[in-house]
Amino acid sequence: MGGGFSTFDHAAMRRALALAEMGLRTAHPNPRVGCVIAAGEQIIGEGWHERAGAPHAEAHALQQAGARARSATAYVTLEPCSHFGRTPPCANALVEAGVARVVYSVGDPDPRVNGSGAERLRAAGVIVEAGLLVAEATELNRGFFSRLQRGRPWVRVKMAQSLDGRTALANGESRWLTGPAARDDVHRWRAQCGAILTGVGTVTLDDPSLTVRIAGEPAPARQPLRVVVDSHLRLPATAKLLREPGETLIATTATPAAVDRFLAAAPSGAVITVERLPGDAAGRVDLAALLGQLARLGINDVWVEAGGKLVGALQAAGVVDEWLLYLAPLLLGQDARPLLALNGPPTLADATWLAPHDVRLFGPDVRIILRAGGQAPAVATTAGG
Repeated sequence: MGGGFSTFDHAAMRRALALAEMGLRTAHPNPRVGCVIAAGEQIIGEGWHERAGAPHAEAHALQQAGARARSATAYVTLEPCSHFGRTPPCANALVEAGVARVVYSVGDPDPRVNGSGAERLRAAGVIVEAGLLVAEATELNRGFFSRLQRGRPWVRVKMAQSLDGRTALANGESRWLTGPAARDDVHRWRAQCGAILTGVGTVTLDDPSLTVRIAGEPAPARQPLRVVVDSHLRLPATAKLLREPGETLIATTATPAAVDRFLAAAPSGAVITVERLPGDAAGRVDLAALLGQLARLGINDVWVEAGGKLVGALQAAGVVDEWLLYLAPLLLGQDARPLLALNGPPTLADATWLAPHDVRLFGPDVRIILRAGGQAPAVATTAGG
């Protein structure tokens, strides 16, 4: 890892990270990448990766820099690629432009790159330094790293609850626990994900659209894949989400004959894929198998909006990476529905502790982001007990 980065190095990489964020909603399934090219301490080129198949960040920045790129430094948030895909290798482009130094934040875990980009640059005599703002660059592409390194997407669970830990009245009514600002925040998170996952029970009860609809903005060109866990293929053909733009994937353990009957009854023009997956002893979809399949489809981030049973099953399977919990300032009482269905631990020492990551207000509602891997607080002891 390179060391001794200058103040300007840090500033240039922070600018590259800011550029990379511009691809939060559009780069899928590719990573979000930004690039800055500087001659001395003057920025002469900038770029970011907008969408799959479009020029990469380095190509945009090199085009802007032109001939001035010779002997310059390129700051890239991810190791430059070294393989031919839908676009030429960025490492080659940097070499051909005569760049003298490349600084990147973190290595690319894609097996087609994974160090070979840096090797290609060094072989051409380019100074290569890595390790600048690693945490920030990794955070920007948590889903991409999860898919490549763990074989499954990064899983975020969104839930809205009352102050007494309830998500709906006993009769299922839950619209709306939270206000417009919190709901708008949810749509902005939806826009960043590759897939929105729910259960057939939620679809039957609430009939959601599961699309991105941000106030004041046009409909996005890409809607996330809608994924419905429906072990026994009970999804009604009248479900609203089947008629929305984009694709719906239904995960089931149903027989091929049941799948054929379902597809025959589906709305005309609906884009539907039915994935038959392994089931558990009760015939329910194996959630780990589902996430593995989504990874193979190129899904980096899964956004979960589901009921307590499915969320509890995901947590019990150990596949929830992050929780976005919206707390509404109201009380629903003991007869209302609980946050999730999960067997309790025998002792507090056996409980699942989460690590707080972010807390902020959206109108009257509080959003708390928590991640797996939290630790129980240390128990203070005093003399005499």
